[in-house]
Amino acid sequence: MPPQPRWIPAPPRDADLEKTIARELSVAPFVASILAQRGVAGADARNFLFPKLKTLADPFLLPTMDRAIARILAAIDARERIVLYGDYDVDGVTSLALFTRVLRAFGAEPRTFLPHRMDEGYGLSADGIARCIAEHDPQLLIALDCGTSSVDEIATLKSRGVDAVVFDHHECKSSLPDCIALVNPKLANPQFTYLCTVGIVFKACHALLKRRQNAAVDLRECLDLVALGTVADIVPLVHENRIFVQKGLAQLASTRWPGVRALMEVAGVRAPVRAGDIGFRLGPRLNAAGRLGTACDALELLLTDDPSRARALAAALDMQNSDRQVVEQKILRAAELRLAETFDPARDAAIILGDEGWHPGVLGIVASRLCRTHHRPTFVIGFDENGTGKGSGRSIEGFSLVKALAQCGGLLEKSGGHEMAAGLTIRRGRFGEFQRAFGECARAMLTDEQLLPRLRLDAELDFSELDFDFLDAHELLQPFGSANPQPVFYARRVSPAAPPRVLKEKHLSFQLQQNGSTHAAIFFNGVSHELPPAPWDVAFKIERNEFRDKVSLQIQIQHVRAAE
Repeated sequence: MPPQPRWIPAPPRDADLEKTIARELSVAPFVASILAQRGVAGADARNFLFPKLKTLADPFLLPTMDRAIARILAAIDARERIVLYGDYDVDGVTSLALFTRVLRAFGAEPRTFLPHRMDEGYGLSADGIARCIAEHDPQLLIALDCGTSSVDEIATLKSRGVDAVVFDHHECKSSLPDCIALVNPKLANPQFTYLCTVGIVFKACHALLKRRQNAAVDLRECLDLVALGTVADIVPLVHENRIFVQKGLAQLASTRWPGVRALMEVAGVRAPVRAGDIGFRLGPRLNAAGRLGTACDALELLLTDDPSRARALAAALDMQNSDRQVVEQKILRAAELRLAETFDPARDAAIILGDEGWHPGVLGIVASRLCRTHHRPTFVIGFDENGTGKGSGRSIEGFSLVKALAQCGGLLEKSGGHEMAAGLTIRRGRFGEFQRAFGECARAMLTDEQLLPRLRLDAELDFSELDFDFLDAHELLQPFGSANPQPVFYARRVSPAAPPRVLKEKHLSFQLQQNGSTHAAIFFNGVSHELPPAPWDVAFKIERNEFRDKVSLQIQIQHVRAAE
């Protein structure tokens, strides 16, 4: 049984501010209320609801962008061998595809390189660099979505006469690589720390155009690639990310890239495209190849201009995604069985699991599911036959994995990442020590209150308020994602009109009624929840449901409790 969340009501309302926002922007009161709660008012509120590309900041505000662009243009003019060295996740692959297309329009013929997850690991590894040099003999290597912590690897490149430029968004450590340019907003400019690499690459392409105009490049046509990488990397959808994603979702509906069209077709994604379509349909398929092997199919899909080849690649990625799901479910079941024997929620402030043969390509997904289910910082580690373990971690609000790993650093071969997601390499003999050290660190840094899941509520509604006008106003708050969560409403004393229907043996479908108003509702994974006797207080989100050209409003239940 999942732990029961504590309902956190919305903070006290500022009625005067809400009225001002509603009047100035001509929006519904509940939209103004949510904006006010989230500290968005004045010009920020207008930019939030109606983002415009013309408000994008000067790309040269990013650290060392001027040096990076100067070196790239010099390489183009001298017809040097340029290699784009990326990462195998969606952010890395979309960054490679975007930069490749733009550099080609400038007359360059960049080679692309993706490390093999199993053999070469993440980023600029010694093995990856060796293969890259052997295959491409670069004069300029541009690292995308990696490189910030690659001090030794970039020193190796320099010793071989290879210049390096890095575009990355990962955390900066005390030692930085000696490269031509390190374009990472976390190095010097807090204004852009929310960007992932594909957003930084978009700004680099904008910088190229500011230095050298090119009629063959229309960056608006590339915003679909930026949206794919930004949503899939779960970075905050604020400021320029919100512009990128809102405009990019619209661009996806009329994308010019055959590979993206084919991917949407196999994933069953149709206009209007939502951020959730990327997070749950498009992103996992692009990620699938890199998780179980090499991400070359995903990159080729985004670069091909042949519709027939695009359809074949999209079908292959769809099959690999199914294979990935099978592997993931097998490890998840094994992990849950292990937890049933060892995990004590009253004692354990963290979850650290590992075993031989667990495929490193899916461990991040498994860690995410365990973290969400049990509300604990979680690491899942897979060990190979040589005793080397590679693991992925996910965290809960208020606990930085980067800080915790720093305290356990002496036990690890390698680590890196963000506050909420991180990776590590460890030897099998150190696993038990790491379990204890990380668990003690989590217990020291987290309070009992933080270890209880919380459900934050945005507003109380009556079912009579839910109509198409409400749904249209709700759409103004899109796209939803990190730092802009979909609003969670609640209604009091709600009852089911009839017993629920069970869908796919785990979901529940209801007709819910309150004071004479009835609405369709779905409770995903509701079978695993023990429903109290009606009437209920219900926490829910609302969705636009489109089926056979008919649009309806659907309630998506988040939690049910006995009516208070």
